[in-house]
Amino acid sequence: MKISRWYWSGVFGELYGGTTETRFARDLPELVAWVAGHGAEPRTVQEAQFFSSRLWTLRTRGSAAYKGLYALLLQNEPVDWGTGSDMSDENYFDNAVDIHHVFPKAWCEKQGIPSADYNSILNKTPLTARTNRIIGGRAPSAYLRGLAKSAETTPEQVDLNVHSHKISPEALRADDFRTAMTARETALLALISSAMGKDVQIDT
Repeated sequence: MKISRWYWSGVFGELYGGTTETRFARDLPELVAWVAGHGAEPRTVQEAQFFSSRLWTLRTRGSAAYKGLYALLLQNEPVDWGTGSDMSDENYFDNAVDIHHVFPKAWCEKQGIPSADYNSILNKTPLTARTNRIIGGRAPSAYLRGLAKSAETTPEQVDLNVHSHKISPEALRADDFRTAMTARETALLALISSAMGKDVQIDT
């Protein structure tokens, strides 16, 4: 648990983004002492902060926090929106899982949603190539019906599958971008807070 907190604090605090040698040399003895029960929290754990507004500015795979959030989401066992199959390591590679938009780019542009918003990590999630083809550029209310038909399953099951990605199926079915993003922001911040073992800073 302590090692996990230290790891996620470094990731979401983005404390290893610059010169790492000095921090790692300091962290190692502090972490060992903390885990052994005769030392205080490592300074990386103490110093790490995650601000809620950061979710809106994470747009590319280059940052540790971006990669870390998807690793954390996969750790929480999301499933394919259509088939409901888990995204284990085998499925992840066999089914060409990649990060795709929840509200498609083409649809967002027609609605006048700024690219800075629809390209944020809040509007992206790991999906199989097959599911992404079904989504296309359609409104969520339309592609969710298509997913249920293609997978020969019920709308209720598709909603459960979507929810496993920390996404509100109700907001998707209403084509409500803002409500969906706000709900997902809350859910992802809870994941991050739990991983770091401390409250995130709300500044959105």
